[in-house]
Amino acid sequence: MKIITKTADLDAFCKECATQEYVTVDTEFLRERTYYSKLCLIQMAYKGQGNENAVLIDPLSNGLSLDPLYTLFKNESVVKVFHAARQDLEIFFVDKGVIPSPLFDTQVAAMVCGYGEQVGYETLVRKIANEGLDKSSRFTDWSTRPLSDKQKTYAIGDVTHLRVIYEHLKASLDKSNRAAWVDEELGILTNPGTYIVEPDAAWKRVKTRNGSGKMLAYVRELARFRENYAQAKNIPRNRVYKDDALLELAATKPSGMDQLKKSRLLLRDARGGSIADGILKAVKAASQVKPEDFPKAPVQRVKKQGTDGLADLLRVLLKASAEEAGVATKLICNTADLDAIASGERDLPAFSGWRKKVFGENALQLCDGKIALSANKDSVKIVKI
Repeated sequence: MKIITKTADLDAFCKECATQEYVTVDTEFLRERTYYSKLCLIQMAYKGQGNENAVLIDPLSNGLSLDPLYTLFKNESVVKVFHAARQDLEIFFVDKGVIPSPLFDTQVAAMVCGYGEQVGYETLVRKIANEGLDKSSRFTDWSTRPLSDKQKTYAIGDVTHLRVIYEHLKASLDKSNRAAWVDEELGILTNPGTYIVEPDAAWKRVKTRNGSGKMLAYVRELARFRENYAQAKNIPRNRVYKDDALLELAATKPSGMDQLKKSRLLLRDARGGSIADGILKAVKAASQVKPEDFPKAPVQRVKKQGTDGLADLLRVLLKASAEEAGVATKLICNTADLDAIASGERDLPAFSGWRKKVFGENALQLCDGKIALSANKDSVKIVKI
C-alpha cells in the first residue's frame, strides 16, 4: 500500500490522475477539539482493481505541499468522485479556496437512483460492490503516526470500492438520462457560500423562544463575539460558551465582572480573561443598538387551518411519485414543504427543475381539485377529474 509523504511523489501521482476519466477521493480528519477540521489523511484512486492505482497521502508529513492535488482539483477533464462530500469539500475550501470540479457525489447519485435517503457508503459497498467493510477503525485517532495496518486497510477501502460504485451509478444515470438531476443537486455543494461562516450571521443558528428585537440584539452580539473568538483560536464554539449560556447572558445582560461571575452556565474559562472581556463588550454593544437596527427573527411558516387533509394527500402523492420515479422522497420534497404547498405556497423547489415533472405538476393539480388519488393493494394511481 503506497503512502505519499513527498511533494514530488504527489505531483507524479496527480499527473497520472490527470490522464484518467475520474479519480475517487476521501479524507480522514479530526474536529472534536478545533473549529476547523484537522486534515489527517487523503485517500485517492483511479480506475483499477483492488489496491491498484490507489494511494494514501499523508498531509501531516513535513514539507509535503498539496499544490499538485489542488491543480488536479481544478482540472475540468477529470471527474472528482466523493461520497457525502460536504465535509471533505469544506476542508479543501478552507485550506486553499478550492472546490473540486467537476464533482460527483455518490450519496446524491444514489438517492436519484433509488437507494434511499442519505444512503451510507457501507450500504452501497454491500449492494453494488458486493463487498463488506470493517468499520472498526472509523473513529480512531487519525493524527497518530505511524498508522496501523488496520487503519490503512480501512482508509484505502473508502476509495477503491468507490470506483465500482461510481461506475455503476454513472451507468444507471446515463441509462435513465438523469445525470442532470444530480448536477442540479450538487449546486449547494459547489457553492463557496456553503463553506463560509459569517460571524455576523452566527446568531441565526441559536434557537431562542424570545423573538423580540431587543433580545435578539444581545444574542447577535454575543454570537458574533463567540464565532470570531472560536475562529481566531481555532476551538469549537461550544468551548467558548454553549448556546444555553449565551441565552442566559442575553437575558441577564451583565455589565461588570461581578455580575458575569454569577452566571450559572458559563464555563470556568469564560468567567475571566479575554472571553469575559469579550462578553462584556458584546453586551455593551447590544445595549447601544437602536430599535430600528434590531435583528428580525426569521419569518415562520404559518400553517393554514383546514389544510391537514390536503397535506396528507400530498404525502401519499409524494410517496407514489417517488416510488414510480425510483427516487428518495426526501430528495423531492420535505414534510415542511408539503405543509407549505397545502397552505398555498408556490415558490418552492418542488415546482422547478426535475422535481416539477416528477411531483410538482401533479401536486398543483391535486391542490386545484383536477386529479384524485385511487388506491389498491399494490399502488396508488392518479385519476383525472
